[in-house]
Amino acid sequence: MVRVGFHNSHEQVHPSALLAATQLAEQRGFDAAMCSDHWAPWQSTQGHSGFAWTWLGSALATTGLPFGVVNAPGQRYHPAIIAQAAATLAAMYPGRFWVALGSGENMNEHITGDGWLPKPVRDARLVECVEIIRALLDGEEVTHDGLVKVDRAKLWTLPEVKPLLIGPAVSVATARNHARWADGLVTVNQPKDKLRQVVDAYRDAGGRGELSLQVHVSFAPTDADALRLAREQWAGNAIGPPVAWDLDTPEAFDQIADKVSDDLLRGSVLVEHDPQRLADRLVELAEIGFDAVYLHQIATDVVPSDDKHPDAADTATQPSSSLEAFIDMAAEHVLPALKEAHA
Repeated sequence: MVRVGFHNSHEQVHPSALLAATQLAEQRGFDAAMCSDHWAPWQSTQGHSGFAWTWLGSALATTGLPFGVVNAPGQRYHPAIIAQAAATLAAMYPGRFWVALGSGENMNEHITGDGWLPKPVRDARLVECVEIIRALLDGEEVTHDGLVKVDRAKLWTLPEVKPLLIGPAVSVATARNHARWADGLVTVNQPKDKLRQVVDAYRDAGGRGELSLQVHVSFAPTDADALRLAREQWAGNAIGPPVAWDLDTPEAFDQIADKVSDDLLRGSVLVEHDPQRLADRLVELAEIGFDAVYLHQIATDVVPSDDKHPDAADTATQPSSSLEAFIDMAAEHVLPALKEAHA
């Protein structure tokens, strides 16, 4: 049985509307939820970027779902702060919280004013951060002098059930490296052969724990609408790494969005208008070997126009109509099929 989760994209939707959408998803039968942790949206057309950790407290308090967040310790966040934040949520909501720790993107990290490090250095810094976070969660006092510095840090409120530290990976090399420390792996939809390679690399390197897949979906009444919305909301990000790691502003992603072909966009996003076909495509991905699939409906109708942000009063009390429609469609057509799939 595959668990089905709902992904909350803070880059695209007002946090109150996301909370309402997650509550609705739980009511309709979703098993779990996760969220992004961004300083800025991927593209200016997305128009939001709420603070994930504040939102997680509200989401955990007002639903019974387990939650995860994708985070990059080491520059914008000191690892001791992430350890304390994760420990507090895990102490308040035992067994319901995990954090995926990655090396980050320049768009979110440049705000500190520190230089953007080469990928091998960022990977080494991530390993240091993971070791620091694990030691703090184990109740140790930590002093560390390396790519990050820690002076006599100790957590005074520890959870009975420690949060899982998950490895987020897009590439085969990253999946293999994460196998050395991660409690599980989370990746994003790619061509099926590439996903199999990522899964195999993690398992062959001794990777433990569950495998989760986040799937970007652009679902709309027609294929033309679904493709148009995917391009408006996700074309810049569809270029993928290493370019996506290094660009530093939403405007930089805007500039490359027009260069993304329809084929490349469809390779990053499931562009679909037929519920049954969407369910079949998701089952095929799940059966590669994933224990959980998190659905991210990118075709939100909360889209700013004329360089203006959407009115928060219009979006803050309920999910956007496209998110609500997607959740209802998924509950009827997608969840039953995915939950019967076998990883």
